[in-house]
Amino acid sequence: MAEGTVRIDGTTLHLPGGVQVRFKRTLRLPETGTHQLPPGLGDFPVRRVEDYPDTAPERMRARGGVMLPVYLREAMWLHFGGTTEPAALQVGVGKVCAVSGKPWSSLLSRDPQNYVVLPRQPWLDGINSGKGTVRQFVAVPLGLGATVEGQVTGEEVWGGVQLQSFPLNGERLAEWREAQRRLAAEDHLVTRSVKTAGGYGAAFPMAAPPAPGAAPGAPQGGAPAGPPRAPAAMGLGVGGSMRQEVYRDAWPRGSWAEEPAGRVFVHLVTPPEWRRITGEAPPPSPVDRAAYTRAGLPWFDYYDQDAHDLAPTDALGEVKPVGDWLGDDHEPWQQPSPHQVKPLGDAPGKPIGDGDW
Repeated sequence: MAEGTVRIDGTTLHLPGGVQVRFKRTLRLPETGTHQLPPGLGDFPVRRVEDYPDTAPERMRARGGVMLPVYLREAMWLHFGGTTEPAALQVGVGKVCAVSGKPWSSLLSRDPQNYVVLPRQPWLDGINSGKGTVRQFVAVPLGLGATVEGQVTGEEVWGGVQLQSFPLNGERLAEWREAQRRLAAEDHLVTRSVKTAGGYGAAFPMAAPPAPGAAPGAPQGGAPAGPPRAPAAMGLGVGGSMRQEVYRDAWPRGSWAEEPAGRVFVHLVTPPEWRRITGEAPPPSPVDRAAYTRAGLPWFDYYDQDAHDLAPTDALGEVKPVGDWLGDDHEPWQQPSPHQVKPLGDAPGKPIGDGDW
């Protein structure tokens, strides 16, 4: 990948430095209580804005980037699986940092931290809202004041999602690559010795845990002719709370590059707007929660005992759910049964005692 180049491969955004991001469709949680991680329902399709010069609105074309279709009050999460090298990734919602609540910046900050560390952070389901919890990303139109952007800044100008990646600096990256080379060599020797002894062995590199959900391919189609018009702009507000940590950066200070390697603006458009711009049918409306739970499909509980969670900031802690603007959700909630909740990462078991060596 050329320096600074962001590209799409199927439904995956590739940012420089080996960063991979997919936008996952999911169930919307109730706005009261704290819940397990909801299951994924496949990927949102993603398209380049520049591929639709005759139908994409001028404002979208001016900002560039990519677009994806979302329904009103549809929830999403960001999946970072497949990221190949350490990276600091900034995630903005309407140019408000989803981690710190501060305005969007072209620089990394550690106090407060305004980025997630990949691949340590396997996914992000919402804004950093409490010790060990996030508030779910939920799509709402601009103009109501319901977005994170509107509540934090008092204005709704940008909408969408913003991503910006920083690799390790040259010295740190060289050290990391050399360490990975040595580990790979050691794994190769172990694997060969196991096979020689008549058994079966495989070397598994350290990576983020697999994310829930499927990843279907996106449909292709041509755009109809027609004059551009103002879009029904969408942004992200917040929904229910779930158990998820936003990890503190454990790399030594000064480890990251000073300049970003790449960035991308992700426009959120309504399904009718998606069809008008791209000529493609949008995904079907989100699945009914009760039906999903009755089917016995899994939910997830992710726990990592070696990581340290970031404390929430005042700005994000005060963001109100979209129900305060759009009214209550009258769809009844079906609580998953205990056997449906699958642990991911480290199980929070009892500590193992140690003795003299």
